[in-house]
This record gives sequence, C-alpha cells and structure tokens, in this order.
Amino acid sequence: MHEHDAKHSQATQLDPQRFREGQRITWVSVAVNAVLTAMQIVVGFLAHSMALVADAMHTLSDIFADAFVLWANRKGAEAADAEHPYGHGRYETAASLVLGLLLTVTGAGILISAAGRLQNLDALPAVGVAAIWAALFTLAAKEGLFRYMLKVAERLRSPMLIANAWHARADALSSLVVAAGVGGALLGFPIADGVAAIIVGAMIIKAGLGFAWEAIRELIDTGLPTEEVAAIRATLAATPGVIDLHELRTRRMAHQVLVDVHIQVDGRITVAEGHDIGEAARHRVLAAHPEVLDVLIHLDAENDAL
Repeated sequence: MHEHDAKHSQATQLDPQRFREGQRITWVSVAVNAVLTAMQIVVGFLAHSMALVADAMHTLSDIFADAFVLWANRKGAEAADAEHPYGHGRYETAASLVLGLLLTVTGAGILISAAGRLQNLDALPAVGVAAIWAALFTLAAKEGLFRYMLKVAERLRSPMLIANAWHARADALSSLVVAAGVGGALLGFPIADGVAAIIVGAMIIKAGLGFAWEAIRELIDTGLPTEEVAAIRATLAATPGVIDLHELRTRRMAHQVLVDVHIQVDGRITVAEGHDIGEAARHRVLAAHPEVLDVLIHLDAENDAL
C-alpha cells in the first residue's frame, strides 16, 4: 500500500468515540420515548383524551425512527472498503433525508388533525385534568431530550443526529399542542387547540423540508460555501512551492468534506520534489480544516485551466 493510500485508509476508518456517543444519545431517546408512550396511552385512556393517545402513537413512531438512526449510525461508522473507498458517511445523509421527510409528514399530520378539530369543536370529548399534567410532563421530557441530543449532535457534527434531535423538538411541540388543546378545553376555549396545531404544524413542515433539502444538496455534491472554499484555497496557496492552484472543488459527505484541486509547481523540479509539495499542501489542509476528510491533489507544471 502506497503512503497516500495508507493515510487515506486511516482517515476513513471509523471514529469509535463518535460512534459510541451517537449510539448512546439515540438509545437515551429510545428509552425516553418508550416510557412516554406507555404513560401517554395509560393516562390518555383513563382521562378520555384522544389527543393524548394520538400523541402516544406519534411518540411510538419515534422509537422506530430511533431504530433507523441506530442502524444508519452503525453503517456510517464503518471503515472504507472496496465498494465504498470514501467510507459509508452517506448513510447518515440518507438518514437525514428520511428524517427530514418524516418531520414534514408529522407536520402535515398535525395540520390535518387540527383542521378536523376546528370543524368538529362540538364533538370534542370532555377530558380529565390528568391529561394536561401528562402532556406537560411529556413536553418537559421531550424538550430536555432535544437539548441533550442537539448538544451532542452539534459537537459530533452529525447532520443525521441533529435531524433526529430536531425530531424530538417536533415531538415536544406536538405535546405543546396537546397541552394547549386540553387546557383550552378545560377553560372553555376548544378552538385554541386547532389554532396552536396549525402554527406548530407549519413550523415542523418548514424544519423538515429544510433538513431534507440540505440532505439532497449533499447527495448532489453541492460545494461548500464561498467563504469556506476561500479559506481552503488560502491554506493551499500558502504552501511553500505552490505557484498557483485551480479547479478547486469541494463536496460534503455527512459531517466531513472531500477536496479536489490542481496545484501548479515549478516544472523544472523532480517528480519526487513535486510529490513532496503536494503532500505538504494536503497535510496543511487536513491540519487547518478538521472537517476535511481527504484532499486529492493533481500536480501541474503549468496552469492547464487556461
């Protein structure tokens, strides 16, 4: 194995710490959702709150979403192989797309449910006070889960885990809808549930479409923002021996970045010297930009872009 291949293989090995943390926060989410589902179903039936029971079904769906995240996190952490020389990070991207669509569907479901409640206000059943306490407890638990998951996900720079954290926030908002509905019914304002549901449903749809769009942008190899590309260009240009550079291209793969570039060196130096300059440029980018997974460098003796 060549030196560059060995370094590339090492760069695409799984990060055990990142994998463990990703698995841990998702298992925490599974445990919290399981407890909340059981509590919502029991209290919902005892307090005659169909909204709470419906929210329980929503929470149950999160367990299946978490199971999907666990699978995608495990696959995404696998090392590079012959079929996936750049690793399996795109599994996380695909998971982010699915979770974004799931958020969108959740928001649409809340909108449809709210519309139905607004059209049948007189048919809303009387609910017990226990339902609102259950809804408030669920709201607090979901918000706490969201803040914990988002903090870890942002530190790991995992779009999939960030999307899953925001999914927990969507659940907290749906619990807020239930609490508003139950509270409004107890205070004699049943319309409050429908109005709140429409507002929250629209917010969830916007968030879901945003995550889905970002995942699609990555899947079609959208480059980094202009300022980030400029920073990488400056790092390469500052490498001793680099006369100029062109055809600098970037693309994301989950939480990491791949870079391709042509660098111009003095045509009178030896191949070995040119190779050393290329490796120096590569290492400078990897050191200065931790999100970069690897840099593919093509050496030119002249600017072949002209």
